[in-house]
Amino acid sequence: MKILHLDSSVLNDNSVTRQLTRALVDSLQAQHGSTGVIYHDLASNEIPHLSGEILGAAFTPESDWSELQRSERARSEQLIGEFLGSEILVIGAPMYNFSIPSQLKAWIDRVAVAGRTFKYTDTGPVGLAGGKTVYVVSARGGVYSNEQGQAMDFQEDYLKTVLGFLGISDVRFIRAEAVAMGDDARSNALNAAKEAIAQATR
Repeated sequence: MKILHLDSSVLNDNSVTRQLTRALVDSLQAQHGSTGVIYHDLASNEIPHLSGEILGAAFTPESDWSELQRSERARSEQLIGEFLGSEILVIGAPMYNFSIPSQLKAWIDRVAVAGRTFKYTDTGPVGLAGGKTVYVVSARGGVYSNEQGQAMDFQEDYLKTVLGFLGISDVRFIRAEAVAMGDDARSNALNAAKEAIAQATR
């Protein structure tokens, strides 16, 4: 069993999602026994966003690649290999301005690759990365799970959509909401999320 653990919060020790993803990975390891974990701190070690030069490697003979193209192609291959080789993904995804951190989007852009993790067919796109379980640990300062808030949620819906596009249907959300709405609300949100982790890993 291999776990790919991604954190994307820029808040370091003050991060709700970092606290909860650690607890979740610990619980998964206790449940599954011998489990290998690959960890990426996407905030501290940012993956460069795609550029014209990086993408240009796909249309340039390898012998003519720049040093940047060579190094970034190697990085992308590593990230794709880790993604495809994992059975479980644990993704820490705080809500930033109604969506996800750009650091997490940079990772997604590296692993969502035609011919590797999805393909186009005569009947539409087909995901090639199925058979995984993804736990998304989501944190929000306010409440976005109600009818009014859902209209502004481009975080969880986006992740569910893009992972589904890659063939992953088993996407489970562990949510801490209202963490910026006072000490009591934050405490209640953390307790509820920890209980959800306990339920999910029994």
